[in-house]
Amino acid sequence: MLEHAIRDDLNRRTPRALAVLSPLKVVIENYPEGQAEELDAINNPEDPEAGPRKLPFSRELYIERDDFMEDPPRKFFRLAPGREVRLRYGYFITCTDVIKDDSGEVVELRCTYDPETRGGQAPDGRKVRGTIHWVSADHAVDAEVRLYDHLFTSERPDDDDDFMTTLNPDSLVVNVDAKVEPSLTDAVPGEKFQFERTGYFAVDPDSRPRALVFNRTVTLRDSWKKVAAKL
Repeated sequence: MLEHAIRDDLNRRTPRALAVLSPLKVVIENYPEGQAEELDAINNPEDPEAGPRKLPFSRELYIERDDFMEDPPRKFFRLAPGREVRLRYGYFITCTDVIKDDSGEVVELRCTYDPETRGGQAPDGRKVRGTIHWVSADHAVDAEVRLYDHLFTSERPDDDDDFMTTLNPDSLVVNVDAKVEPSLTDAVPGEKFQFERTGYFAVDPDSRPRALVFNRTVTLRDSWKKVAAKL
């Protein structure tokens, strides 16, 4: 109930931003090298007076590592080899190649984009099922994110003989490799944002210009987690 009330309140009041917490590099091979453009993004769909903002877009991007799977299951609608997805506020892209390091870990994706799909719609009417968020690699700002979660793994830890056994080892995960859009460069302690598709975050007092720190207040609902749990 508390989390529901927090989401309801912050949904109406907080500006949106794009942030990639676990970055995977994407190179759009048919996008001109050295070129950049600005895309229109909505600050808060619940508050028309919040207006729009500009997002820089370039040949090299970061997406969430979890938004790509090399061999996806049937109900995974994000990026995969040969698959087309929509970039939030941007273009349709298709994954054409997967670059791995010596250990076999995916370190980079090569993609192409359709320049006719700016804004997320195709003139020929074709549809894509997945929309993912991103930040421009040339313009991204480094950030630390502190992912707070439930302190206990049980709804009623006091029902157990030893409540210490229900402590959640992942109640705080610190990620120092996050990338955020450049509009957050001057964010000050106490400011709150919705990181789209991720959750609500507040700027920590430890934050400094070009050394941003964000604390997660609460997650957004994630329908894929429910699907993955049943696989």
